[in-house]
Amino acid sequence: MTMKNAHNITNRFTGSVIFTAEIQVADDAPRALRLGAATAVAIAARANLRGADLSGADLSGADLSHAEMRGADLAGADLSHADLSDADLVHADLSDADLRGADLSDADLKCTDLHGADLRGADLKCAYLNCADLSHADLSHADLRGADMRGADLNCADLNCADLKCADLSDADLRGADLSDADLRGAAQ
Repeated sequence: MTMKNAHNITNRFTGSVIFTAEIQVADDAPRALRLGAATAVAIAARANLRGADLSGADLSGADLSHAEMRGADLAGADLSHADLSDADLVHADLSDADLRGADLSDADLKCTDLHGADLRGADLKCAYLNCADLSHADLSHADLRGADMRGADLNCADLNCADLKCADLSDADLRGADLSDADLRGAAQ
């Protein structure tokens, strides 16, 4: 390699972090421990978690802001008080996930399965929830100001039986959303 080529390579990778991690956890360790070690490294490295299987993972309080998690399986995961602001969660499975107090502001949750999710006190300001399944979700005391919850054309923004007590829905776009049997007592609209 000539010095000229070495200089060009250095310039292209300046400021980059390039590494390979090998995470060794005992084979008989519980799945949660194995998953936790790998996930911690991936989160710290801002890895692309697109399509990752993180079902049941404990990610409470994690900084996942701006994370690429499109199509990830987070069913039953503990994401309470996690920062998921500006995260890409399109087509992700967050069914039965614990998202209490989570920051999902400006997150892209289009076509996301949030069936049965616990979103009490979550920050969903300006979140994109088009076609999201929020049936049986607990959104009490959630901040949904400016959230885009349109179920345009397919009437697929499903809020059937959702708990929206005391939720802030001011400036939220609910056109075409199915609010049948939703509990809206005390919700700001």
